[in-house]
Amino acid sequence: MRLPPFERFTTFLSMSGAFLIGVIIGAIVLNALHIVQFEAYYHDRIELQAKLLQYEEDIHNLSQYKSQHTVIKSIKLRIEEESNEAARPKLDAMTQSELLKQVREDLSILIGQSIYDIDSNAQFARKILDKKVYRNIFDQDYTIELKTVLLVDNTLQVWMSVRKYTPPPS
Repeated sequence: MRLPPFERFTTFLSMSGAFLIGVIIGAIVLNALHIVQFEAYYHDRIELQAKLLQYEEDIHNLSQYKSQHTVIKSIKLRIEEESNEAARPKLDAMTQSELLKQVREDLSILIGQSIYDIDSNAQFARKILDKKVYRNIFDQDYTIELKTVLLVDNTLQVWMSVRKYTPPPS
């Protein structure tokens, strides 16, 4: 039996190999773009869910205390970004929203309180939350420190800094 010369098929094999490599590289690039786009949508969804929860809570509190003009009706929380990046962790959107949700739950005792008693309430909240450890937020522990508490138009605005928790040496 006679075999055909292999030299005839070398160009076909090299072209089909180049085509196959191109298909594989294209699939990798397309998959990477899909993952990046999905992560962006996921982070946007988490942020929007946190905002929706905050807005629903604000609507409930505002409707509950609409006839009372001297009470705290809503709480707005902000995490400060400081210049000392070594001590402060860079928080992603999911961690920020979960941390803000837990802090908002702790500060919810101030909603409905008189704005004239904010001094004693703010000191009370500061004592409660001073260096409080929030555990197991996406397998990390964080401590918060209240920097500024401001009351404007029946809205309590709180600025805080976040640090990763490191347990004290035993």
